[in-house]
Amino acid sequence: MADMGSFREAVTAWAAGGPSDPARELAARLSVRTVVLLEGPSDAAAVDALADRRGRDLAAEGVCVLPMGGAMSVGRYARLLGPSGLGLRLTGLCDERERPYYARALEQSSAAQQEFFVCAADLEDELIRALGVTRVAELVRAEGDLRALRTFLRQPAQRGRTSEQQLRRFLGTKKGRKIRYGRVLVEALDPDRVPAPLDDLFSSL
Repeated sequence: MADMGSFREAVTAWAAGGPSDPARELAARLSVRTVVLLEGPSDAAAVDALADRRGRDLAAEGVCVLPMGGAMSVGRYARLLGPSGLGLRLTGLCDERERPYYARALEQSSAAQQEFFVCAADLEDELIRALGVTRVAELVRAEGDLRALRTFLRQPAQRGRTSEQQLRRFLGTKKGRKIRYGRVLVEALDPDRVPAPLDDLFSSL
């Protein structure tokens, strides 16, 4: 049975050099209208978690949440999905340091008018600052990762970094941890503390 996951897989295969027909057919069948382009699966986990909290079924709304496997892929996906490709509306999140690259890539693919929302360092950084260091440490303890965090903080490389920077780096030290905490951090947010880029993204959908 075709679903938004099938469309996501078809687009990923197309971006890797596969045929375009499956993605085109699924886009029409599923009435896809918007694609949320995200750097990776941890960002997608956070977006999915906030959709659940807000009672929104993005797939039913014709919205596909699509992790690209790296920010450098935005130009390729914009060409395939934007005005010069499937003609879908594009939006998503990007990091401040990558904003100029996104702007160039979108302009080159005739998608310059599409709106992306900018995180300071990255989405994890936004979530950690929204929750506060103490609350994030409590969540790390609740998830059973406190010993791993303490070991990580003893590393010489962590000296001189702020607590926020240390926690952000810790989330990326083990495969799958960023994805898990993408959901954990969003689920712990007070409704009025959702970081502005993420909140603005949802307001635009």
